[in-house]
Amino acid sequence: MPGVKGRSGGARPGAGRPKKDPADDLTIATNGKQTPAEFLATVMNDNMVADKLRIDAAKALLSAEVRRAENGGKKEQVKAAAKTAGAGRFASAAPPKLAAAGGKRV
Repeated sequence: MPGVKGRSGGARPGAGRPKKDPADDLTIATNGKQTPAEFLATVMNDNMVADKLRIDAAKALLSAEVRRAENGGKKEQVKAAAKTAGAGRFASAAPPKLAAAGGKRV
C-alpha cells in the first residue's frame, strides 16, 4: 500500500533467487591426516557422494597431477637448483698438482 507508513518497500515474501537444497553436503569419514590428493581420490571413489562432486574431484585431481608432471614439483626444483648453484663463478677449484711425487699419489 503506497503512502501507508511502514508498509511500503522492503523484502517481499517469495522474491529473489530460490534457496538451494543442502543435499550436496559432503559427509566422508576421514582420519584428518590425508593429503589433498588422497582426499580427492577418496571423494572420487566414494559411491555415496553425488556424481557432480565425484566428477569435480576427478577433475581437480587430474589437474594437480598434470601440473606436477609439467613442473616436477617443489622438491625436484630445489634439487635442480642445488645442482646448478655450484657452477660458474662459485665452482670449486681443481685440486693442486702433485709436483713432488711426479704427479703420482703417495
